[in-house]
Amino acid sequence: MYNCYATIIQIDLHKMRKFFLATLISIAVMMTTNACSPVAIINPTTAPLSNAKTPHLEEKTHSGTHIVSPVNMNQIHSNEIILATTTSTRDSGLLDILVPQFEKQSGYTVKIIAVGSGQALQMGKEGNADVLLVHSPSSEEEFMTAGYGIQDSLVMYNDFVIVGPADDLAGIKGKTSTEAFKSIYTTKSLFISRGDDSGTHSREKQIWKKVELTPDPKNGWYLESGSGMTDTLRIASEKHGYTLTDRATYLSLKDTLSLEILVEGDKSLLNIYSVITVNPQKFPMVNHEGAESFADFMLSPDTQIIIAEFGKEKFGQSLFTPAAGKTEAELGK
Repeated sequence: MYNCYATIIQIDLHKMRKFFLATLISIAVMMTTNACSPVAIINPTTAPLSNAKTPHLEEKTHSGTHIVSPVNMNQIHSNEIILATTTSTRDSGLLDILVPQFEKQSGYTVKIIAVGSGQALQMGKEGNADVLLVHSPSSEEEFMTAGYGIQDSLVMYNDFVIVGPADDLAGIKGKTSTEAFKSIYTTKSLFISRGDDSGTHSREKQIWKKVELTPDPKNGWYLESGSGMTDTLRIASEKHGYTLTDRATYLSLKDTLSLEILVEGDKSLLNIYSVITVNPQKFPMVNHEGAESFADFMLSPDTQIIIAEFGKEKFGQSLFTPAAGKTEAELGK
């Protein structure tokens, strides 16, 4: 009888021990699972506003220029605006004068993305900019017709010029833009195109279309830099070639270049700059109030006076002519 009870007690103790160990293991597993389970971290850079790809771009601040990418509107605070603009407004030095004044008056901080007008407009189409300052009228018209912008106002203008080496082997000096392009094509003289879908590149293609000629980079004399105006001018200077440029960028670099203005004054070479605010109905994350504030600043009488005076002291002539409140038909008269 004693042995029977002893056996039963041993069996019960054995079951209790197994139960106790199993309980401890279950508790340990639960604690480990809770401690190690991953926490979902929302990273705004993984959820861009648009599905479209955004290239790495230059951002210019007053402490210098560095690379930023991709531009993400979800990361922009309400006191910041993104200005996508053509390189000529930056390279001429105009924005170095205007942006600090706007920031001081408005309290906004401006992130300047300087690219070709085509890329700037594309940023607007993707909702990756709040406001645009560009110079490609035909592309701007398409942009507005598609509903990407809600305000498109003339700000200023200057002109394009054709520059080249002093010896002018193609003999284009004093000719019209179309005559000059024909001579360059006929003589197979080196021509450096921006080739970057910028406003300048767009105007160049319009001239080639007028003369019904299509230069081919494979021919050797027609090269595409794929760069901004500053780099394109420097390449043309180093290689003793011709190029089409806006007057402002050329004059700001003139002392460092071996290039002269050979063709100017064509009505077809008028270079018009507009400010466009991106449509917040298409892209709710854009800073529309900031964009409107910047547009109003650019069109204000005080800013238009600054634009009219810019460059006179250094170059003896204004680099831009104010155009707020005017129509395209009234420009250049």
